[in-house]
Amino acid sequence: MSKKTPYRKHRHRFSFLILPFVFTGDLLIITFFFRYFFRLEWGHVAVLGLFWFVLAAFTGYYGTGRHTSYNELLNNAFRHLFIFSVTAVAYLKVFDAEAVSDKKLLAVLLAADLALVLFKTAVYISLKKYRAKGYNLRTYVIFGYNDELKEFKRLLDRRVDYGYKFAGYFTDQKTDNPEVLGGFEEGIRYLRDPANRVDILFTSIKEFNDAQIDRLIKTADETFKDIKFIPDNKDIFKKKLRVEYFEYLPVLSIRKSPLDDPLNALLKRAFDIVFSLIVVVLVLSWLTPLLALLIKLESRGPVFFKQLRNGLNYQPFYCYKFRSMYPNPEADRKQVTKGDRRVTRIGRILRKTSIDELPQFFNVLKGDMSVVGPRPHMIAENERFKGKVERFLGRHYIKPGITGLAQVKGYRGEVVTDEDIKNRVKYDLYYIENWSVFLDLKIILQTILNIFKGDRKAY
Repeated sequence: MSKKTPYRKHRHRFSFLILPFVFTGDLLIITFFFRYFFRLEWGHVAVLGLFWFVLAAFTGYYGTGRHTSYNELLNNAFRHLFIFSVTAVAYLKVFDAEAVSDKKLLAVLLAADLALVLFKTAVYISLKKYRAKGYNLRTYVIFGYNDELKEFKRLLDRRVDYGYKFAGYFTDQKTDNPEVLGGFEEGIRYLRDPANRVDILFTSIKEFNDAQIDRLIKTADETFKDIKFIPDNKDIFKKKLRVEYFEYLPVLSIRKSPLDDPLNALLKRAFDIVFSLIVVVLVLSWLTPLLALLIKLESRGPVFFKQLRNGLNYQPFYCYKFRSMYPNPEADRKQVTKGDRRVTRIGRILRKTSIDELPQFFNVLKGDMSVVGPRPHMIAENERFKGKVERFLGRHYIKPGITGLAQVKGYRGEVVTDEDIKNRVKYDLYYIENWSVFLDLKIILQTILNIFKGDRKAY
């Protein structure tokens, strides 16, 4: 091991206490808030505590892995806390004899949720620091010696916070690497030797034949070790796969997006509705009459501009904007360019600040769009791009958005080069495949910051 990750002799000495400590911490927080603020009887507190842990078994609240990102941790916590809070509200309304006010109920539950998230965050950070110092380690070996396996080993060497200790390679390839401890058969004997403490073994399917893979799986089962397979360079194995069972036969399927989960889709739709209503009531209610006057004073034509664009499943819908150009026959065929003479004076301000996009919150309320998602293109542009950009149509797997990951990364507006549209698609597909509530919030915050900072492609 490197000096950054010293291996401790008693690396498992206190590991068995970690999960009970986390359970106890969560239970104490729940008990404190429900007993101190709501004066619930111990029986009711016990019911809510029991529900917390039963729910955790279904949501995987305590299933945080060594490699889990903080974004994934927060997303999982949010889903769990949302369900628990809604259930707690219903329970308190039915059984709380003191009839707690809605304002107090909401405030206390939000405070409790915040305390639980902060505790989970503190444990997450502490464990990473603990493992980086050489404690709570898992020893692993690698069967095989190809580029993917070597890259994986370099990753674990670099991410000392994951808490893995490398024991060695086993391969039948000829190599002078001192980390190679022997061939396949020596590796099998190494795993079966109780003197060699190994927790997990990694291998590659393409490195060995079926008989050898079967022996590895059998040996891992008989020696009570985990076995994990590193995918080869085939694209399909780099996607998020899940196993489905048709009776006893396993079938691999590709999960295109976390939004395939009905609960995630419901959370995103609920957020869209609430956020859009806030914008419509607090902003558009007074801004629309003012902008209507300014738009009409400068040029004849409608206040709103609507344009057919492709949305979910490539279905067309009318996308609304404040009109920022003089009426012209090229509006549905030609993108706006820098210094475009079709744009009005008030239109330049609207486009520079992205205020022209605000009517799309009505599209969100109608269900055609989402607050965050891939930006919809005019139909003529889609027809041009879909034949030349790989996986372009994959952008339409979810609803388009008022803002998106590609936009905050600098790929908005006019497509000047092929790299512009390719990078836009890359970021859009990443967003679809890695969606989370907190990614949405991050994109919205970055969008607001970009409005104040200014965007060189906002014209």
